[in-house]
Amino acid sequence: MNDIFEKVVNKMGPLGMYADDAHGYYTFPKLSGPIGPRMVFNGKSNLNWSLNNYLGLANHPEVMQADAEAAAQFGMAYPMGARMMSGNSDYHDTLERDLASFIKKPEVILLNYGYQGVISAIDALVDRHDVIVYDAEAHACIIDGVRLHMGKRFVYTHNNIESLEQQLQRANKLVQQSGGGILVITEGVFGMSGSQGKLKEIADLKKKYNFRLFVDDAHGFGTMGETGAGTGEEQGCMDGIDIYFSTFAKSMAGIGAFIGSDPQIVKFLRYNMRSQIYAKSLPMPMVIGAIKRLELLRTRKELKANLWNIVNALQNGLREHGFNIGVTTTPVTPVLLNGTVAQATQITHDLRENFHIFCSIVIYPVVPKGVIMLRLIPTAVHTLADVDETIKAFSEIKRKLDNNEYSPEFIQQTLA
Repeated sequence: MNDIFEKVVNKMGPLGMYADDAHGYYTFPKLSGPIGPRMVFNGKSNLNWSLNNYLGLANHPEVMQADAEAAAQFGMAYPMGARMMSGNSDYHDTLERDLASFIKKPEVILLNYGYQGVISAIDALVDRHDVIVYDAEAHACIIDGVRLHMGKRFVYTHNNIESLEQQLQRANKLVQQSGGGILVITEGVFGMSGSQGKLKEIADLKKKYNFRLFVDDAHGFGTMGETGAGTGEEQGCMDGIDIYFSTFAKSMAGIGAFIGSDPQIVKFLRYNMRSQIYAKSLPMPMVIGAIKRLELLRTRKELKANLWNIVNALQNGLREHGFNIGVTTTPVTPVLLNGTVAQATQITHDLRENFHIFCSIVIYPVVPKGVIMLRLIPTAVHTLADVDETIKAFSEIKRKLDNNEYSPEFIQQTLA
C-alpha cells in the first residue's frame, strides 16, 4: 500500500516540477501598487500586460467609490447564508435583471465564482444518459466539469466544424439508445489563442442535430460585439446560445459570474446548482460594485473604443515587425516564439529586469513543446507609447533569441 503524501510529493506534475526554481518569480509573482499599466515587480516599475482588466475598471474612480461606500454600509459579511436560505437581497435581484437586459437573455442567475460556476452548471445540466461534446481547447473549468460527468463525452478538434459534426453523429447514436440529450460546450473567446469560437456555425448545426449550446464567454463579455454584450452579439447568434456564461473577473474587474438562459432553465439552475445552494451568497459590496461596473460598461462607450485602439495598434505593430500572433481576432494577444523552457525563463528575466516589461509566459503543457508564448492583455488604460515601448523591446528579444543569446552555452560564455 502506498502513502498518498509520498505519491504526490514524488510526482509534482508538469508545472509543479519547476516550483523550487520558479516560485515567486516565474510562478506566483507578486505585483504591487495601484492596478494599472505600470506596477511594481521585484522592486522595479514594470509595464504590465498581464491583467485581464480589459476596460480599466479596476481603478476607475466611480467603481472604487461604489465599492468603498458599499463596504462601509454593509461590511463584507452581509448577507449571511446561501441565497436560497437567508442570503438573498434586492441588490442581487437587481444585478440579475440588469445583466439579463444587457445580454438580451430572458433571465440570469448570479454565481459566486466563474470556475466553480461552470463546473457546477455542467453537473446540474447533464446526467449519465446525456452526452457532452466539447472543444479540445476549452478552458480548464470546462475540462474539469466534463471530467466529473458520469456519461459519455466526446472532444472535437479546436474550432473544426467537420470534427464537431463527426462527434455529434457519434453522440446522436448514443442518446437514441440512452434517451438522453446532447450538450455542446465551447468558448466565445479562447483565452490563450485569442481565437473566437465558431458560435454561429455551431448554432446553425441545430438545424441538423438536436443539441443545446453552452458558451463560456469570459473574455468576450465587455470586449466583443457592438454594445460589448459578447461574442454571440459579435457573430449575430446570441439567440442560438442556450446557456450563456461569463465571469466578472475580466471586463468587470471583480469577483463573481453569471449564466443567462430561458426562465425555466434559470429556475432549474437556481434550485439545482450545488455550488450556489450550499455556498454563502456574494457579499453586498461585490454585488453593488458589479451593478456600477455594468452601468459603466453599458454607458461609457469610450472604454471599449479605447481598448480596441490599443488592441489594433499592438497587434498590427507586432505583425508588421514579423511576430507570429496566431489567429487572434480579439484583445487576447499571444506572441509565439520557438524555444526551450530554459530559454523562456531567460527571456522572461530579460524582459522584467532589463526592459521592465511584465507579461505572462506560457510553456508546455499549455502550449506544445518547443513553443514559448508571451501573452499580452491590452486594456483601455494602456497608451500608444506603451505599445511602442513593448514592440521595441520584443524586437530586441527576438533578435537575441534568433542569435541564440538565450542558450545556456552563450550565457556561460558571457559570464566567463
